Amino acid sequence: MILGRKVKMDQLWQGEKILPVTIISVPANKVAILRTKEKDGYAAVQIKLGKTAKEFRPRGVEALGEFKVGDEVKVDIFSAGDIVRVAGLTKGRGFQGVVKRHGFAGGPKTHGQKNRHRAPGSIGSTAFQRVVPGRRMAGHMGTERVTVGNLMVAEVDAEKGLLMLRGAVPGARGGLLEIVKIRSKKSK
Repeated sequence: MILGRKVKMDQLWQGEKILPVTIISVPANKVAILRTKEKDGYAAVQIKLGKTAKEFRPRGVEALGEFKVGDEVKVDIFSAGDIVRVAGLTKGRGFQGVVKRHGFAGGPKTHGQKNRHRAPGSIGSTAFQRVVPGRRMAGHMGTERVTVGNLMVAEVDAEKGLLMLRGAVPGARGGLLEIVKIRSKKSK
């Protein structure tokens, strides 16, 4: 478990193949707080990157024994072939209509339609005298937390603090990402 920032997408040669990779900058994270079952009611470790802090709940209480407050967590905890899970915020799209936000087809261009091509159409029965909760309408799109699992670590550059993951991760360049190791390359 570590925090990093998305740098860019790139490609990496491995033998005769080109792999699409996402490059993530992972400077040294600090362990800020250790939560224990006795004191706090649950077991967790809070990791800090700059002013941003996130809590992770490692599997098993014995995993907390690896950490001490003030320790640095670096990118070298990962190695090529490890499987990770990455969580981040998607790119913000602002206020969008129903055609872009929900994939509505829009209205016909004929039969008396004017300036209604991308309108949602009817929003339901008038019996309720209100808009039913969950109705798909225009509104804010993006900036949602998304988790992508089963990404393979393609390469680790511990000197520069870079992690290269095979495939795409959510968010824009410079976006904060939470990276959690699911399993090592040795275990199957």
